[in-house]
Amino acid sequence: MTLIKTTLNRRSFLKAALLAGGGMVLHFSWLAGCKPAGKKALELPEEWFEMNSYIKIGENGVVTLFNPNPEFGQNVKTSLPMILAEELDVDWEEVIIEQADFYPERYERQFTGGSQSVRQAWSPLRTAGATARQMLVLAAAAQWNVPASEITTEAGRLLHKNSGKNAGYGEMASAAAKIPVPKEVKLKAVSDFKVVGSSKKNVEIKNILSGKSLFGLDYKTEGMLIAMIVHPPAFGLRFKSMDDSVAKSMPGVKAIFTIDSLKEDIVQNFFDTTSFTKFAVVVGNTTWEVLQAKKALKVEWEQEPERTFKMGSSWTPGAKTIEAKYPSGLESTENHRAMMEVFSKKPGNIIRRDGDPERAFKSAVKILERTYTAPFLAHNTMEPVNCFAHVTADKAELYGPIQAPEFIVGTLSQRLGLPKEKIQIRLARMGGGFGRRAYGHHFIEAAVISQQVKAPVKLVYTREDEMTAGIYRPTYSATYRAALDRDNKLIAFQVKAGGIPETPVHADRFPAGAIDNYLAEGWQIPSNITIGAFRAPRSNFIASAEQSFLDELAMEMGKDPIDFRLELLERAKTNPVGEKNDYDPVRYAGVLELVREKSKWKETPQGVHRGVSAYFCHNSYVAEVLDLVMKNNAPKVEKVVAAIDCGIVVNKDGATNMAEGAIIDGIGNALYGELPFKDGVPQKNNFTTYRLIRMNEAPKTIEVHFVQNEEDPTGMGEPPFPPAFAAVANALCRATGKRFYNQPFINELKPT
Repeated sequence: MTLIKTTLNRRSFLKAALLAGGGMVLHFSWLAGCKPAGKKALELPEEWFEMNSYIKIGENGVVTLFNPNPEFGQNVKTSLPMILAEELDVDWEEVIIEQADFYPERYERQFTGGSQSVRQAWSPLRTAGATARQMLVLAAAAQWNVPASEITTEAGRLLHKNSGKNAGYGEMASAAAKIPVPKEVKLKAVSDFKVVGSSKKNVEIKNILSGKSLFGLDYKTEGMLIAMIVHPPAFGLRFKSMDDSVAKSMPGVKAIFTIDSLKEDIVQNFFDTTSFTKFAVVVGNTTWEVLQAKKALKVEWEQEPERTFKMGSSWTPGAKTIEAKYPSGLESTENHRAMMEVFSKKPGNIIRRDGDPERAFKSAVKILERTYTAPFLAHNTMEPVNCFAHVTADKAELYGPIQAPEFIVGTLSQRLGLPKEKIQIRLARMGGGFGRRAYGHHFIEAAVISQQVKAPVKLVYTREDEMTAGIYRPTYSATYRAALDRDNKLIAFQVKAGGIPETPVHADRFPAGAIDNYLAEGWQIPSNITIGAFRAPRSNFIASAEQSFLDELAMEMGKDPIDFRLELLERAKTNPVGEKNDYDPVRYAGVLELVREKSKWKETPQGVHRGVSAYFCHNSYVAEVLDLVMKNNAPKVEKVVAAIDCGIVVNKDGATNMAEGAIIDGIGNALYGELPFKDGVPQKNNFTTYRLIRMNEAPKTIEVHFVQNEEDPTGMGEPPFPPAFAAVANALCRATGKRFYNQPFINELKPT
């Protein structure tokens, strides 16, 4: 067992209390609970509903665990309580799981994103579970007058073998609540895990399959109105005037007006949007009536001049502000490409330099140089943007899908003129996220609309609204160069990458540290098109470019692609260059070796074309081998084998599902995804034109193999996504005999 102190940060981490109705509650400083809903709520004492906590153990033995992180399919509502249940040592089938509301006073980080939920919750949840278990043991020891060291626990029961005494947790809960919280507790050895590492089905699966109300779009309340927004049709335009003479007289319409969601003097955070802050609003009785009035509304727009705004310099509340610019103009993909080509040929901002790369390139016998590009991408979550809001003079209540409630509550407070403690955010299950719902502009919009009409309102975006009003994955370009000497050895490596409006370079990742002469440069071009986090931000592109280039470089050097990568990783392990390398070459090599074994890499079936790719991001390592066939000049992915090192796997079913989803998503975006612009107007606005991967195009088989180790858990939702792009590109090269440099690859397969 591991001995650990129960105070983990600057606040008091754990506090125990006796429930008025009998039982024990263990408070967390960063976790909170909410009143359970539905039939199961009847099983619990009413007093429990008035307390915010994470673990509740009643005298009837019922254990309730609350999930603090927003849920959008990544299964944290199952995996996080599994960690807690493991250390608490309770029967998983007897546990009730509930979604916690947003409760900033007791949460350290109530945010789902960056593949960090399990990683950051691992130690606190284990400590909390072990603490509660130890307090129950101490209570039993005192009552039975036996040494605590002789008491064991199993499936929610306390056992004393020598005397034969035993009791359920519920019988000792009230007594345990009176015991001081231990300063130190012992955590289970990984080898003793029974819940963690097993496969547990999604605790919400019955509700999902039976169609019970789970999502924001399902929410209804008495007197609720429907609201829709008319955004500018192009980035770079702003509201000028409107004619609502026809629309306001249509059936069901209650109000038509304009609002500013973000005022000019507001300090924006990283998850506020910078475009389309003033727009027209239609409010009415039903979705259909509001939609028809919206179509009848005549709005005139004008070009917006360049403007500046204040933004926090980091995610940390109270951080210094910086001045950011919103450029003017109506941007087009054609111009974007031309600008990126110019920037790719200029010197960039040097981010890392090892050795003397300039000299090495001058002395090279052969130089391989390739440029890769990728377009803007829309998130296209299954559930469009929506939010319920009811704002009164003294409080605000919001319910909807959001990944980062803690990053929007400050903006809500500024905009509504209400203190944060008067704003209640209840978390709906999200119909997809991928980074899109980290941005809470829909919460601001719904709240301001409700405040204006003095009524509860549900804001609804159509698919066209969501796809044309941002937020997007940036468009990128990366140029790679490699220098070879007369012995065909790699002597220098350079990456220069940028985008609109950010650079995707991760300068300290592989192959940095494996090459004596290494240069990383970045550049960026300002834009008024709103961009944001997109599944594995920046990594989703740079991994594709890097791994495609390494594949071509290996071929140029006459080496097997996996062997070549392993040679570089061996150098990084035995004689690394630099001290900033942010990856472990041993773990990186481990997934490559595992995927080589499991895919039977050198035994390619007849007519099958294989591509390999590997990448490190979000603290995890993933390697993928993709099998592709060509049918009527169209690619079809038959099989993908993935090897993943994400430390201890909490829920094997959940982790496998995330890997499968990420791989399919990566294949689809690599082959088909793009959102072009013309004069600021997105040229695709629904699934009739925006190409997504289809069911019959998904791989027939996806094998997921996890590296077995005892490392603490790391990211899982995002790491399998980036390698899929290059695995597709490298397989396509073997299938067609040509390299693919520009996404989506389907465009380069079309006859010229």
